[in-house]
Amino acid sequence: MTDAKTDSRDRSDGRDRLSRWRLVLGGHEADGITTDDGQHVVLSAADARRDKVLEDLYGAPKTGPGGLGASSPRVARWLGDIRGYFPSTVVQVMQADAMDRLGLRQLLLEPEMLRTVQPDISLVSTLVGLGRVIPEHSRETARAVVRQVTSELEDRLRARTIQAVSGALNRAARTRRPRHRDIDWNRTIAANLKNYQPDYRTVVPERLVGYARRSTEVQREIILCIDQSGSMAESVVYSSVFGAVLSSLRSVRTRLVVFDTEVVDLTDDMDDPVDVLFGVQLGGGTDINRALAYCQEKITQPAETILVLISDLYEGGIAEEMLRRAASIVGSGATLIALLALSDSGHPTFDSNHAAALAGIGVPAFACTPDLFPELMAAAIERRDVSEWAASHDIATSHGT
Repeated sequence: MTDAKTDSRDRSDGRDRLSRWRLVLGGHEADGITTDDGQHVVLSAADARRDKVLEDLYGAPKTGPGGLGASSPRVARWLGDIRGYFPSTVVQVMQADAMDRLGLRQLLLEPEMLRTVQPDISLVSTLVGLGRVIPEHSRETARAVVRQVTSELEDRLRARTIQAVSGALNRAARTRRPRHRDIDWNRTIAANLKNYQPDYRTVVPERLVGYARRSTEVQREIILCIDQSGSMAESVVYSSVFGAVLSSLRSVRTRLVVFDTEVVDLTDDMDDPVDVLFGVQLGGGTDINRALAYCQEKITQPAETILVLISDLYEGGIAEEMLRRAASIVGSGATLIALLALSDSGHPTFDSNHAAALAGIGVPAFACTPDLFPELMAAAIERRDVSEWAASHDIATSHGT
């Protein structure tokens, strides 16, 4: 009996394995998937439905709508089907593939379509890219999709960002020459234990440590300068979320600037990431020098300013002027950081020559994930060596030649 059950289970496992291969390869004549007795694999009803939606997507010509046709209702049903047949991670991959293979970039402009899509950062990037051409009757639906994703990102990142930035500001605000009432005696004693005098049974406080002054005054100025070329879409989404979080801190003055060949200051919209994202125009050329020039004009306290340039560094303007401008900003005492990407998605494509040239004049250049960005800002606020911080987190940085 045991052997019979084992044989039955083995045959079942074998059929499941063949079914999975059948779904992967598509069931055409060349897939070569047959059972031990030479028969074609027969899919279960559920697998047959999965096979149908896969065939609609990957069996269709990449240049046209293929099996789905150009019908919004059919695509809406297809999007609903894949959410029922596949896990969330697979759905997101198929949605991304469908954008290009089936012409969904245009079909997504219809409200009934947007309501069926599983929102994620990739979809938001697509909608932001389509922002200027979305018909008026679809804009509210598109904004609702974008708001759902940005709200989820803000919930995930807000507490960590506020904690990291506020903690760094408090540490940076501690003074070594405090008035008597401002002395933090516990920290002062700990800092001077090496000066303990056994004969007098006391510690000589060679260095006084004061409490961090809790002030409502602005202690740092942060400028997020964001390249809105098409390749930076995900970075633009995350930057808008961090801009909204940072703008809520009274001790930090935050400015948000986006650029291509033109420069647009979106600081007034910064408290709402959705307004920011529908204020950008992904694509077009890039003039980093022009953007840096605008930001430099806004720097009033260089020693207290952190300018984060978020760009792949493919300069469409005059590169030599861009580098001279960056050197001038660093020379003024401001902190300038070049983030090649602010995203979760792998290693970015960027201009390595410009990255190395910036590193050579004291501008660290590297990619950063959203989860590490709060710690990066804390390091910059405390005036720590940002390149050393990156190395401590195994982040590869560009090196000057």
